[in-house]
Amino acid sequence: MTSKILQDQSVVVLGGTAGIGQAVAQAAAVAGARVTVLGRSGAADGAIAGIAVDANDTASLVRAMSQAAAGGQIDHLVITIGSRKSPPPFASLQRADLEQGFGTKLFAALMAVQAALPHLAARASITLTSGLLSRKPTATGLLRASINAAVEAAARNLAKELAPRRVNVVSPGVVDTAVWGAQGDRQAMLARIGSGLPVGRVGTPDDLAQGYLLAMTNGFMTGALIDIDGGGLL
Repeated sequence: MTSKILQDQSVVVLGGTAGIGQAVAQAAAVAGARVTVLGRSGAADGAIAGIAVDANDTASLVRAMSQAAAGGQIDHLVITIGSRKSPPPFASLQRADLEQGFGTKLFAALMAVQAALPHLAARASITLTSGLLSRKPTATGLLRASINAAVEAAARNLAKELAPRRVNVVSPGVVDTAVWGAQGDRQAMLARIGSGLPVGRVGTPDDLAQGYLLAMTNGFMTGALIDIDGGGLL
């Protein structure tokens, strides 16, 4: 029998309509939470409520967080949004690429946390999402590395400023989601990547969801960075 470790708690997942965010929402619901997902489509999923939001529009975030709280409190806020746009090499990087990348993953996440503040429980948890490129240099990873490192730095500062609310970060490695292309097209590529990892495979959204559940339920964890990357940093 599944433990109801989030029984009667409110969980809001920004980016929860697909990929890792969707897996987090489903896992939280199984754990007994009242779950609301925020995304462009606002699609609901069974018992999981859905609210449409433009994460790059602060007013839209404020409305969505108020609606998600529904006159109550938010116990756990999870943010998994990010850009699907592949950044160009540094030599052709434009200011617009920087603004789009940071805007979609870092700025939107910070504005979402700010919009949620009036509705967060006194000891709520906030979990952000970075990625292993923050600490794994690659020839073409400058933009993503910079954004992910900024997310991690922001979380540590928020963990101090917003205490006793807890703020943590989950850092995924390569995960089998639509970010890597259509289902049929990406399997051979992901198999090759997985064969080079210590665990012998890439991650699944369900693998990642367990890390977010840990961040939500461990009341002694804040300012932490949870690596779930199959050994990709080794």
